[in-house]
Amino acid sequence: MTFDVIGFGALNLDKLYQVNKIAKEDEEVYIKNINISCGGSAANTIIGLSKLNLNTAIIGKVAKDDEGQFLLRNLKKEGVNTRGLIRTSEGRSGQVIGFVDMEGQRALYVDPGVNDDIKITEVSLDLAYNTKIIHLTSFVGKSIKIQETLLEELPSKVKVSFDPGKLYVEKGLNYITEILNRTDMLLINEKELNILTDKKYKTIEEKIESLKSLEIGIIIVKLGNKGCYATDGSSSLYIEAFQVECKDTTGAGDAFNAGFLYGILEGKTLRDSCILGNYVASCSVENFGAIKGLPDIQKLKKLSL
Repeated sequence: MTFDVIGFGALNLDKLYQVNKIAKEDEEVYIKNINISCGGSAANTIIGLSKLNLNTAIIGKVAKDDEGQFLLRNLKKEGVNTRGLIRTSEGRSGQVIGFVDMEGQRALYVDPGVNDDIKITEVSLDLAYNTKIIHLTSFVGKSIKIQETLLEELPSKVKVSFDPGKLYVEKGLNYITEILNRTDMLLINEKELNILTDKKYKTIEEKIESLKSLEIGIIIVKLGNKGCYATDGSSSLYIEAFQVECKDTTGAGDAFNAGFLYGILEGKTLRDSCILGNYVASCSVENFGAIKGLPDIQKLKKLSL
């Protein structure tokens, strides 16, 4: 079986607390609501693609605890193939505790658990080698080495999309260079790009130019409510965001990734793929949690692209 997209990244149970504001040092705030859902950047994107009728799978690790069982059941419910999901009787599954304010902004605390205890011998390499795209996202610790090892033997026909997230970019460009050298599509937000590149570069265009030696085919810079910037080396463009009421930005970047990768797989232009990404992200932020608002294929096709 050949998959459309396989995700490889941390798997977490998200516990999101809606608060009146994000607390600073010595401040007290109050909790208005709580939402428990399945998360992890790769999983969020893969579930978004599954909802769009694409053939998806996940590579990751969970413990045989309640959180791990919850994550497994949810992936299956969403139509994601779980053959590559590693399950262990030792340790605890990853969790993210998040606080979301009334404007949808958030602060996240990550407990990686067994996410950072993946061994290359546990990874279903045959699964990874039989996909059109493998989508990589971050781990807190050493599991990046397993991603690098996998990429060393990955067939050239498999395209690599990479969303490094703040966890990776804060460790510097050298930390992720091995992955970037095999990346076909880099999906990064503006804050992460600023961290990753030298402060002497002032504009997005200058920052992207500074990464030119890596020869990445497509670079997308996600700009939140301003939309996105995209370049494929021959053309560059800004695409405005859809204006919606934002309830929670958790998973918005992952949702964008799902819409964008769907467009690429469907043979859409760079512009239309970005529009699809912006649209899926806008659906996500209208709801609380990372996956609740993700659209199905019928809703997406109303865009008539």
